[in-house]
Amino acid sequence: MLFIMTIHKLEKPFSMFREFHLADWFTLANAVCGMGALFSMLTYLQTNDVLHVYFACGMLLAALGFDILDGRIARWRQQTSAIGRELDSLADVISFGVAPAVIGYGCGMQGLYDRIVLVYFVACGVSRLARYNITAEELSDGGDKVKYFEGTPIPTSLLLVILMAGAASQGALGEALWFGQVMFAGFTLHLMVLLYAVSGSLMVSRIRLPKL
Repeated sequence: MLFIMTIHKLEKPFSMFREFHLADWFTLANAVCGMGALFSMLTYLQTNDVLHVYFACGMLLAALGFDILDGRIARWRQQTSAIGRELDSLADVISFGVAPAVIGYGCGMQGLYDRIVLVYFVACGVSRLARYNITAEELSDGGDKVKYFEGTPIPTSLLLVILMAGAASQGALGEALWFGQVMFAGFTLHLMVLLYAVSGSLMVSRIRLPKL
């Protein structure tokens, strides 16, 4: 009897997954790819094997694929939910916010000012997603689909990821990072990190972009 009660208690945490739609599993795959990218960069910092930088960038491209598919599947099956929207935002924070910032850090943006900019980039991405979640209904004009984005979507951070992959392919990592570095008040700023500042600022801007 005790064994049966224990099994019943263990089943409860997994009962939530029964409520997931097909699209939600693709959203989780997005988050899994983001975590895979983080682990790859941590491995790169341990081994200095540039292949792990490529793995990390490749995982984020796969995350984008899952991110596109989950929305299309949800519309195809006409199954959308509040939990699906929250899952999508949380997965995007990992894959297109935290992971690109960690890739930048791992590739050499490790000065104090670099870290401040990378944190700013992630904060902008989180803010962008929060704003989208509370304004999605307004932006859709009462329809089922958002007609435009306000601020650049967070997956545009993949442009930075592709740039970092290009730098890695040229051996431009660490002290050899493209565009060089400057010292200010005894701390380092890699000029390449300013691209993260631009990307983050565009996310929280009021620029309107049509959703294709």
